[in-house]
Amino acid sequence: MKVTRWIRYSVIRFGLFGLVFAGLLFADIAWWIAALFATVIAFAVSYIFLGRQRDELAADIKARVEKRGTADDDADSEDAALGSPRESDS
Repeated sequence: MKVTRWIRYSVIRFGLFGLVFAGLLFADIAWWIAALFATVIAFAVSYIFLGRQRDELAADIKARVEKRGTADDDADSEDAALGSPRESDS
């Protein structure tokens, strides 16, 4: 696991939030409204444009979990039950 991927992704997301928040405050918007809008805008922009970084981070998490092994003896049966289609009540 590379910690730099975690740090890079976090810094980009916090920086994006900070830039949007500062811009909205500069536009003389109330701080709590600016915080709400900055959160939504930063989330949307990071979701659209940071897909590669998010995928790399998810791969790191997956490798870390697989390296540790299954955390629960019933995890495979639970995953199988959640993946199977549920019967209709009608």
